[in-house]
Amino acid sequence: MLEQATRLVVIRHGETLWNRATRIQGHTDISLSALGLAQAERLAQALADEPLAAIYASDLSRARQTAEAVAAPHGLPVRQDSGLRERAFGRFEGLSWQEIDQGYPEDAARWRRREPDFPVGGGESLLAFSARCLDAARRAAAAHPGQTIALVAHGGVLDCLYRAATRVALDAPRSWQLGNATINRLLATPEGFTLVGWNDDQHLAGLSADDIAA
Repeated sequence: MLEQATRLVVIRHGETLWNRATRIQGHTDISLSALGLAQAERLAQALADEPLAAIYASDLSRARQTAEAVAAPHGLPVRQDSGLRERAFGRFEGLSWQEIDQGYPEDAARWRRREPDFPVGGGESLLAFSARCLDAARRAAAAHPGQTIALVAHGGVLDCLYRAATRVALDAPRSWQLGNATINRLLATPEGFTLVGWNDDQHLAGLSADDIAA
């Protein structure tokens, strides 16, 4: 069965200015910052020799831009899939964590408790979001048995994939990193996902916003 496993290189998009300002992005279409573009280029270099058969990405600009950088050395198109979008946060999008805590304290508390059926900000619940993005990842993996593909998405999507691969509940506290433009590896089979490696950021060493004009 392992020879038919799909090897997944799973990537969170590069940094955006809203990431830096701790503003909730969700489905809001924010482009990469200058640092994010530099991270995407470093990522592309790190994956230039990876035997990628296909590259899938969320259709939001920050993920698509990151995927286009990864795709360039391979001469591959970016296959966009809205199923890989970040969770929808409704009225919370554009707000900082502090603004949400101040303006919607009860909702913020339920969000922090990770209540699985709570449609945060009037957007998606964790249950609906996880089902959507895992279905998109399964579809992509099933189309490439025995091959290596890249999935370029968002922090929330990576969180759901990590939980699926390690059998951690949606409402359990997070103890793993979801770094921008890091390299994460999973195996996908019809039986599910398996964790191989997580949050490899060696290719980003020495890269910081202080060295790059915004």
